[in-house]
Amino acid sequence: MKRLAVAAAVALGGLAGACAAQAPSAMQATATTPTGFLDATVLQALVDAVPPPPVEGSPAALADAAGSQRMRALEDTDRWTLAIRHAELRPTIAISHFDCVLGTRLTPEQSPSLIALLDRVLIDANAAAELGKARAFRARPVGDDPDRRSCQVVSAAGRASASYPSGSASVGAAYGEVIAALAPDRAAAAREVGRQIGISRLVCGMHYPSDVEAGRALGEAVVRAEAVAPGYQASMAAARADLDRARAAGLTSPACAAERLALATPLP
Repeated sequence: MKRLAVAAAVALGGLAGACAAQAPSAMQATATTPTGFLDATVLQALVDAVPPPPVEGSPAALADAAGSQRMRALEDTDRWTLAIRHAELRPTIAISHFDCVLGTRLTPEQSPSLIALLDRVLIDANAAAELGKARAFRARPVGDDPDRRSCQVVSAAGRASASYPSGSASVGAAYGEVIAALAPDRAAAAREVGRQIGISRLVCGMHYPSDVEAGRALGEAVVRAEAVAPGYQASMAAARADLDRARAAGLTSPACAAERLALATPLP
């Protein structure tokens, strides 16, 4: 595989590494009035169902550490470059993560209702993860090992921040569930994109495997709760119209060939 091919495709897709490098900005919503669908009581109930992180020194924690170490073999590979791209979760940019599985090219200008929907989903999924992190602190791989490389720029405070459950995995899974519902003919592939966003956090050294698994389950639970929340189905209907128009336009993304190469990289 040629890493330069992936880098070029990332650039063509408008996903410069400088944008993906800043973790806080990469999680900010873009809605004019940024509110989620779920209230604090519902979010807390979802978080209460998340199991605690593995106890330090336990077999589960040791397996997590070993799994994280294996991911270091992917540094500077095509999969590493894709992880840089996946670090960007602002809806205006993150919608492009689903271009290839949908066979289209999504843009914020042509998908305002989809962006508005994902803004609110992002708020709920990230808020749930932050509530989970507040229950018990678990260090990140880049925090446990100050020499560990990450695929993004990480400040000292970022290295010292909590890892469990993964907010990025929660958001990625939630996005995958939403896109799956909007495009049922591509549901499995859309959910796989959401899963790969979580795996990218392992590749980046930002989370341990159980962080990502807990985050993924939480993101899926968030969308199930949102499905019965006021306003959600109306937002879905408007977003579906955006997506249908985009798919009918017949545009495709130049990044797809390189993305397929990156995803073909075996995980260690």
